[in-house]
Amino acid sequence: MAAYSITSPSPSCNLGRSIALLDSTKLSASRSLRCAPLRRSTARIRRLSALPQRQVVPRVEARKQTFSSFDELLEKSDKPVLVDFYATWCGPCQFMVPVLEEVSEKLKDKIQVVKIDTEKYVSIANRYRIEALPTFIIFRDGKPCDRFEGALPANQLIQRIESALKVTQ
Repeated sequence: MAAYSITSPSPSCNLGRSIALLDSTKLSASRSLRCAPLRRSTARIRRLSALPQRQVVPRVEARKQTFSSFDELLEKSDKPVLVDFYATWCGPCQFMVPVLEEVSEKLKDKIQVVKIDTEKYVSIANRYRIEALPTFIIFRDGKPCDRFEGALPANQLIQRIESALKVTQ
């Protein structure tokens, strides 16, 4: 009979195990657990309270509207429309979700933000030749006036939108 001993110590607890191999089919195990008394560290509590607290940001809820066609949406809009062509599996597209919410809130008087899933609306994606995600197209009076691809931080996206709207006015 061969005996093996495995011990895995930790800083506050010592978990010792001994395993004896009786024969090729049976294993016997016994454990012992010894723990040191818990000590409270006021320094750790102070360090945790010194961490920056998360800000509460007001949640912008998307307004779901139904249109019989994408063209109708563009024609009936009283403001320019920023269309985000995205896919659910696209990492940069997911990065843009809170960015678009922020942009939509800051520019709510200037532009309407619309998201189009390229896997659900393949015909629209093909019509505008969407080859990279995310792709953004700004429409004015039903026609595209600016197009760009890739994820951008909110401040750069706002600058891009405002410069496109100034050029087309």
